[in-house]
This record gives sequence, C-alpha cells and structure tokens, in this order.
Amino acid sequence: MPRKIVNGWDALFITLLIIFFIGGAIATFGADSLAGATQVALFFSAICTGLIGVKNGLSWDDIEDTIVATVGRAVMPLIIFLAVGCLIAGLMISGAVPTLLYYGLGMLSPTFFYPLACLLTALVALCTGSSWTTAATVGVALIGVAMGFDLSLPIAAGAIISGAYFGDKMSPLSETTNLASAIGGADLFVHIRHMIWVSGPSFAISLAAFFMIGLASELPADLGDKIELMQRTLDQQFNLSLLNTLPILALLYMSYKQQPALLAISAGVGLAVIVSFITQYELILRTITLLYGADGSMLMTLWKVIYDGFLIETGVKELDDLLSRGGMESMVFMVWLVLCSMMLSATLSATGYIQYLLNKLRAIIRGTGSLIATTIGTSVTVNMLTGDQYLSLVLPGQMWKDEYEKRGLKPENLTRTLEDGGTITSPLVPWGACGVFMAGTLGVPTLEYLLFCFFCLLNPLIAICYGIFNIRISHQSSATELKRASS
Repeated sequence: MPRKIVNGWDALFITLLIIFFIGGAIATFGADSLAGATQVALFFSAICTGLIGVKNGLSWDDIEDTIVATVGRAVMPLIIFLAVGCLIAGLMISGAVPTLLYYGLGMLSPTFFYPLACLLTALVALCTGSSWTTAATVGVALIGVAMGFDLSLPIAAGAIISGAYFGDKMSPLSETTNLASAIGGADLFVHIRHMIWVSGPSFAISLAAFFMIGLASELPADLGDKIELMQRTLDQQFNLSLLNTLPILALLYMSYKQQPALLAISAGVGLAVIVSFITQYELILRTITLLYGADGSMLMTLWKVIYDGFLIETGVKELDDLLSRGGMESMVFMVWLVLCSMMLSATLSATGYIQYLLNKLRAIIRGTGSLIATTIGTSVTVNMLTGDQYLSLVLPGQMWKDEYEKRGLKPENLTRTLEDGGTITSPLVPWGACGVFMAGTLGVPTLEYLLFCFFCLLNPLIAICYGIFNIRISHQSSATELKRASS
C-alpha cells in the first residue's frame, strides 16, 4: 500500500506537538534539560508522530524500519562520541592537556584570550579539516586556560567553536566542504573561494567582537596569584614535558592525512596510555591510591580512567573540576540524546512531514534573495528537525539545485548557501550531533554558548543580505554555461 503523507492539519499538529514537548522540557529544566528531559521530549514526539503516520495508512513496521535505517546513519558518529570520551581521559592522565594548560597560562593574555582562541582553533581546523578534532584537542586545553584566567566559559566556547567551524568550512580536507561541493556540482576550490566572500567578513566581525569583549572584561585583582597557584600545582602533580603532547600531535597529523576519525582517535587513546606509563608513573600510583586504595593495580586503574574518566585531587577546586573528566561513560548521555533525535527524524521523514514543509517553501520563492534565504531556512529547519548536519546539506541541495539552474545561478551559489545554513548552524542545535558533541567535549551546555558563537550566527545573516542585494552572486554568462550546468 502506498504511503500517505501528512496534510496541513497533520503538519500543524506535529509542529505544535514538538514545540510543546521540547519547549516544555527546556522551559522546565533550562540548561539541565539535556540531562534527560529533552531526550524524553524527543522520544514521545517521535511516538506521537509515528501514530499520525499510522492514522494516514503507514504500518508501524514501516515506521520502525525507517527508524532503524535512520539510526544506522548515526552509528559511526555515536561510536566516535564514545572514543572521544576515552581520548579526553587519556589526554588528562598522560599530562597532555595539563602541559598545554601550564604553558597556555604563561603565554596567553587574559585580555586577548578570546580572539586568540578563535584564531588558533581556526588555524588548526583549517589544517586538519575537522572541527570535532580541533575541539577535542586544542579546544579542551583552551577551555582550561579560560578557567585559569577566570574568564567566561560560554564566551570561550563560542570563540573556540567559531574558529573551529570557520577553519573546517575553509579546509579542502573537510567532509562537509567536499559534500556540499559534490551535491551542488561545484568545483571544490571554486566553492571554497566563493565561500570566503561571506565567511571572511563574518569571521572578521567575530574576531572584532571577541576583541572588544576581552577589552571590556574585568579581570580579578588576584588573577596573577591564582594563575601562579594553578601553574605551581600543575608542576607538582604532573611531570610536565612536551613529550606529553605527542598524542595530540599524532591525532592532528592523522587528521591532516585524512585517516578515518575512529582510527585516529583510537590511536590517540593508545598513545596517551603509553605516554602516561613513560612520563606520569608517579601520578598513576597516586591515582591507584585515590581510586582503589591498596587493592588496586596499574592496569585496573588505567582501564577505569579510560571508561569512567580521570580523577584527581590537587587541593585547587578549579583544577580538580577541569581535569577530573572524560571517559567513555561521560558520553553516554550524548548517545542517548542523538538516538532520540534520530528517532524523531525518522518518524518525521516516514510520515512525509519534512517533504511537506519543503514543498510549501517553494511557493515563497520570488527572486535570488528569497531563494537564498529559503535555502538557508531549509537547511536550518532540517538541522533542527533531524539534528544531522549532513542531511542539512543533502536534502536542501537536492531540493533546490534545479531552481538555481533555472535562474541562471552558478552551482557555487548553492554550495555556499548550503554551508551557510547547514554546516555553520549545526553546533547551535542542542539535540543535534554537533551541538551535543561540542557541549560534551568543552563542558559548556549548548544553550549557554549559543549566543557567543558569533561566526555561526552572523554567517547565515550576511549570506541572506548578499542574496537580497545581489552581492557576490555568480550568474551563468551564456547559454553554453547554462547547458553545461544542467547536464
């Protein structure tokens, strides 16, 4: 029996249902909603949406099959989440993050920390093509430095994410950059050059904003004493050596060489364990006593650190809170959240809700400006409904490609717009894979850092303005080019 898609009343009811459940969870629990309330909201939104599909002629088996297929696409990111939890714990006990924290406190300036953090993560992401790798390595260390400087962690996270996503977007090594250019049919480097006209000003404005915030920030009078205490404590607790950073350097190198993410992260975990044996032997002995007393062993302790997280008691609360983290278990709530999000995405797709919304959007297209604005709006909507940045590129790209060709617009206009609306906004969705990853890795809830991701917020707005005022919009110049674009 052919599937029946939702009608207007069904779509309205589903929309109100999602707003009720998710909005209610956030309104009731605030930033703590991601600890479980949002997952429950997503779960029951999916169940109710599925029942509407059954009312329209779908079988529940069909809906379950769609859920299984949709969740299947998220399996590898979920496994990577768990691996990153292990990596963070390994970078702690090996002394990698403490070493970067120690030198960062000595080299970086509190006043200029925000723009420098943004620039540094942009450079690393540009070289590696991965915002996730950048956040899990350099980003974690920079959050530690921000804590040492007594700076705002949400602003620091916003600077880190802004830089990481700019570098990721501009890198020819990036998966999303390659995916967007392939979907729209644009040459990769033409696509990157076309993006810089929008992303360049967005990034420059973001840097200026972080610079002004840094200048306006009031630093504690005892900041110097606090930094000295943290550095002294780090020196006492860890054997600080550049050798400790070997796992981070190896991970960045493997990312640069475009090795599979899971293999690169797993190699980083293994190398971190080896380095900890070499440079942090006394620390491991203290950790054994802390976790197990006289009954523990070195193998048991390292095993527990990797799955349950690193634990340390330095006597300095800020350091204890920063360094006692990681472990596979710390990422379980992220897996839970993404599973529920993908479950809702599957039911929305199976019932025809997403396609219904996309079809309705066609009616509002009038010119280039509205086409670009609608493309961005579509990508953002898909991001929010599915929590999947790849779908936010693929679905709108497939939907709007013919429309761009009909209007004589070159493919790079579409590919740039897909990234402006899809890639860039993905870390702003609290239940999306990217938002969950950034929040879990940096230790700052999505709803807290969201307003400070200036690059991610500005980029879509500037892109829409370019479309409205026909700025840097590439047009096909001849019938030959139009024929080539459509072939």
